[in-house]
Amino acid sequence: MADKKKILFVCMGNICRSPSAEAVLRKMAQDRGLDLEVDSAGTIAYHAGEPADARMQRHALKRGYHLTSISRPIVASDFDTFDMIIAMDDANMAELEALAPSEAARQKLSLMTTYCTRFTHTSVPDPYYGGSEGFELVLDLIEDACDGLLEDIEA
Repeated sequence: MADKKKILFVCMGNICRSPSAEAVLRKMAQDRGLDLEVDSAGTIAYHAGEPADARMQRHALKRGYHLTSISRPIVASDFDTFDMIIAMDDANMAELEALAPSEAARQKLSLMTTYCTRFTHTSVPDPYYGGSEGFELVLDLIEDACDGLLEDIEA
């Protein structure tokens, strides 16, 4: 890979789903010997400066993923910086489409679940107000999607 591919994951608050996707993809890419730049952001700034949700961190750690990112909102320059901007659900996608400054920027957008090869969910559901099973489902979907994404990148 001549140029390092730059991937940004986006959810609403950037404390559960997108930091999980960032950590999962980073570890999977490292395990495959791929050098990617991976980051995450939120469509809202409410949690800016905060670490990932403690419950999400605990569930991720059980699978060997360290959620080290600090929440930040998406900014206009992200559309120039990143090659791919991946939304966790339709609401996040709609926000990103509205923020995209050009058609070229909109072409960088995709939905996380489009990379899934085992699951048929159409979005990665927000686990924030649910129980343990919600956090586990998020990780299952993200692992599946990141595996599919890496297969696309390697192809």
